[in-house]
Amino acid sequence: MAGKILVVDDSATARFMVANALKLAGYEVVEAEHGDDALSKLAEHDGVKLVIADINMPWKDGIEMLREIRADAKLAATPVVFLTTEGNAAKIAEARALGISGYLVKPMSPQNLLAVAKKVVG
Repeated sequence: MAGKILVVDDSATARFMVANALKLAGYEVVEAEHGDDALSKLAEHDGVKLVIADINMPWKDGIEMLREIRADAKLAATPVVFLTTEGNAAKIAEARALGISGYLVKPMSPQNLLAVAKKVVG
C-alpha cells in the first residue's frame, strides 16, 4: 500500500470516483460524508497520510473541518487537499491561511488527483 487517504465528500458519486482512482493506484482509502464524519474517522483510523475533502458539505463543511484538524495536536500536521467546485475567493484564501496542502477543482482528472496524492503521500 502506498498510504492511507481519507476522502470526504457528501456526494457518494464524487467519493466513489476519487476513492476508486486512489485504490487503483494502490492507496488505502477511508471514506467520510462530511466534516464531523471525517473527524470521527481520523480518530478511528491511525496513519491517515492525507485528507482529500470537499469544502461545501452539510453539518460541518471543509473549512470548519480543517480548522478542527489544525487545532488538534495529534492531527495538526495532517495534509489536507480540497477537491471542490467552490470558487469563492474568500473561502479559498481562508483555506490557504489554515494551511491546506493543495486545491483541486471539480471535475477532477484522475491524473491530477494522483499527482497530488503522490506529491503529498508518496
